[in-house]
Amino acid sequence: MKIAVRILISIVLSLMVLGAVLVFTASSAYSEVRFDNIYFLFKAHMGKMFVAILFGIIFSIIPYQYYNKYSKKALLTVIVMLLLTVLLAPKFKGAARWIDLGIFRFQPSELAKLVLFMHLAGMIERKGKLIQDFKNGFKFTLIWIFVIAGLVVLQPNMSTAMIIAFTSFTLLYIGGSKFKHIAATLGSATIAGVGLMMFFSHSRQRILGFIASINGNSEPNIQVLQAKIGLGSGGMLGVGMGASRQSDLFLPESYGDFIFSILGEQFGLIGTITVLVAFFAIFLIGIYIAKKSDNQYGQLLAFAISFNIIISAFINAAVVTGLVPTTGITLPFISFGGTSIILFSISVGILINIANQGNKKNSLRISSID
Repeated sequence: MKIAVRILISIVLSLMVLGAVLVFTASSAYSEVRFDNIYFLFKAHMGKMFVAILFGIIFSIIPYQYYNKYSKKALLTVIVMLLLTVLLAPKFKGAARWIDLGIFRFQPSELAKLVLFMHLAGMIERKGKLIQDFKNGFKFTLIWIFVIAGLVVLQPNMSTAMIIAFTSFTLLYIGGSKFKHIAATLGSATIAGVGLMMFFSHSRQRILGFIASINGNSEPNIQVLQAKIGLGSGGMLGVGMGASRQSDLFLPESYGDFIFSILGEQFGLIGTITVLVAFFAIFLIGIYIAKKSDNQYGQLLAFAISFNIIISAFINAAVVTGLVPTTGITLPFISFGGTSIILFSISVGILINIANQGNKKNSLRISSID
């Protein structure tokens, strides 16, 4: 288990270092034009990265069992935060997703994901076999899922709501819920979700643009077009670090949600595949940690964290390559953004604590046998 933790830490830190390099090369032109300082966004990202590492260390020390005990109170607090965001937060690009804390903007929906997974893991453990019964077990989990996902939709943030729902139902399936209950509920939620997407103008435009691109009429939007150009120009080995053309204001927000394109342009197909393999390795290590945990709560929480990381990474890559409609999902540990990198680091810290707790208990068993 110790080796798995060391590999996990090495991969995450490597992704962060790569992210810092990519953010600098992708944001320097914009920073110079917007702030008259090529290092402006890079310095902001570095500050958030060090805060993220600090939080990761702190949460690797806190016993994960506390989350089971206090998850309900934490989730109620998050619901209040989401309500305040929807009702009071100023809109940015047509959406109210951030609470301005002065020093930085905080996105409650990212925190909501993690806290919801903590609470669902505890509910599944407490319900036991009742989770297979719709009336006496399964339906109670739906209340929390739909409240959180619904408030995130109202921001509106459809992509995060979809990840919340999909990961939650996957967790329920892993926890023993019946597939027919999950399929029926998820199917109904998907129909309702598509209807809501068509209701909000910005998501409707993205979907219609994506459908048009499937028919070969055009690219979904300018970002996807420029992102594909960047990926294509990178070839097999890339144009070299810092030699990106798309970061010269051709690709909007190249340092954020579309940083995967800059990765492909600078490091080529080999670079993008290596990064995706790294995320897959994180997922496999998370599954290994889950299997080694001696209690169901640790197993479920480790799975949810690992699954959330890999699905976020692959959705981001799918958006950049035009395989799915444009979303606001960041590339974990790499994209510019405070809330995202901090919450993903906290998630890894919790994963490390689950692994370390398993190490201690296994050591105690070996000592008692000796």
